Amino acid sequence: MMQAARVLIVGAGIAGCSAAIALADRGFRVTLVEKQAEWRFQSSGIFIYGNGLEALRRVGVLPEILQAGFSIEDGRNVYLDHHGEPIVDVFYPRSSGGAAPIVGIRRAEMHRILAARLDALGVEIRLATTVTKIESPEGSDCAEVVFSDGTAQRFDLVVGADGIRSQLREAVAGPIAPRYTGFGVWRSVHERPRELDAKIMMMGIGKRLGIMPISDDRLYIFGTVSEPAGRWYPKEDWPARMRERFAEFGGPARQFLDQLDAGSEVLYTAVEEVQAPLPWHAGRVLLIGDAAHASTPFMGQGGAMAVEDAVVLADMLARDGIGEATLRAFGERRFPMCRFVQDASRRVGEAGALEDAESCARRNAAMREGAQQQVDAFYGQLAGFAAPHMPEPA
Repeated sequence: MMQAARVLIVGAGIAGCSAAIALADRGFRVTLVEKQAEWRFQSSGIFIYGNGLEALRRVGVLPEILQAGFSIEDGRNVYLDHHGEPIVDVFYPRSSGGAAPIVGIRRAEMHRILAARLDALGVEIRLATTVTKIESPEGSDCAEVVFSDGTAQRFDLVVGADGIRSQLREAVAGPIAPRYTGFGVWRSVHERPRELDAKIMMMGIGKRLGIMPISDDRLYIFGTVSEPAGRWYPKEDWPARMRERFAEFGGPARQFLDQLDAGSEVLYTAVEEVQAPLPWHAGRVLLIGDAAHASTPFMGQGGAMAVEDAVVLADMLARDGIGEATLRAFGERRFPMCRFVQDASRRVGEAGALEDAESCARRNAAMREGAQQQVDAFYGQLAGFAAPHMPEPA
């Protein structure tokens, strides 16, 4: 009976693709719909820490991720001030499966790898398709879905993995809009000098700027800075604006900022959060990933939480079946970890936004004394959340 269960995944981002793969791999009949007319995803970078890499191993794509990305084998994150002067080196833990502690990769490459796995599993993919109507009253054992092409189908479960502006979230949790955090994030992609082989984070006054290799020949830089709510910049202005925003940064970032021109690959987005309350389901509609718990980027855990959602959900559905108790238990299981990550990420972002030199000097001194202990405590807490919930596959 479980193998015949039909699941609709709405949204083909990291959460949706991972959920479709994990569920199809366990025998569910999966349909994945995506509003874009073709596979087009933001091509800046993403870095993945050990817990996210372990989840990707469970999804079955880790070897391809490691091959396409750039591994920081010693797990070193070099912290500098905005002039390039050393603050402290912090080392991140290796994944439980033995992969490198940190891997950087282009987002487009990550999606290419996930899409190839979907094809290999025979997942039905419908591009240029959205959900226009969904009915799944409380106590129902299915969801009736109408698509943008006018077709209608019945599913045993609908998984809303449609991101921070989820169209399904209101049907589950009511009108919850993303909350603007006061930050904007700027990203750009550059050629990687051979000697730059570590993750670097530069702590400025009111600003942070990171550098992460994402392949043998590419890296990306990512900077966060306070931006007024509603601030919008024309796309053609992004390179000049990014160069202007981080003009005071020297050290290893200087060469990349100087490269920014009209032809540069630059992306700007506002930093927003979503904190959907429990339950994360209504009837047979369930939220995962950013649709339920979009986080700020300061801990580099948004993608990891999405993939972990997918793996945990697939394990629970395969073991316990699709039902009210399982869907409720999924939310109750994932909520504490996701909220912990959101809270920790927010605190790190606030520490990086200190806007006077004296406070920043105190912050940097505190980092020298305690940054490694804080990283160890954070990942120890994540391991504590995950240990009962991510068993090895049979």
